[in-house]
Amino acid sequence: MKTRPAMSDDAEGMAAVQNEIFAAGLRKTPTDKATIMAAYIDPEDRIQCVVAEDDDGRILGFQSLRLAKVGNPWDVAEGWGIIGTHVSPLAARRGVGSALFKDTLRAAREFGLRSIDASIGADNMLGQAYYEAMGFQTYRTPNGLVCKAFYL
Repeated sequence: MKTRPAMSDDAEGMAAVQNEIFAAGLRKTPTDKATIMAAYIDPEDRIQCVVAEDDDGRILGFQSLRLAKVGNPWDVAEGWGIIGTHVSPLAARRGVGSALFKDTLRAAREFGLRSIDASIGADNMLGQAYYEAMGFQTYRTPNGLVCKAFYL
């Protein structure tokens, strides 16, 4: 497995990862290539998006890091990082999330972030456990969410 920055050509593989998560009942909605482009590859607040791929070039997961701006949909404080992690259930327990976070943490430090938010569905115990394993701590619990912070 290797990690690298996400590119436009990765949108289809990234959508496949999210749709595998949806098929496993771990995501509320399916997605498509256009949504991936807008939300992860080309958003104006993007700091980094990194993919993990196997030796055959199949995308196993991806992680995005965005800069929180005023009025963001997650109500994260301006200037914080906003992280999103998506790992195919077919690649679970292979170190994908840890490898992605290593790259994301490096990008966060290079950008000068001091805090990163992970807003996770209150019913997403796997997501909560992942972020706790990476060193995030719960700092607020708005309706239906558990928001965890990582302080750099």
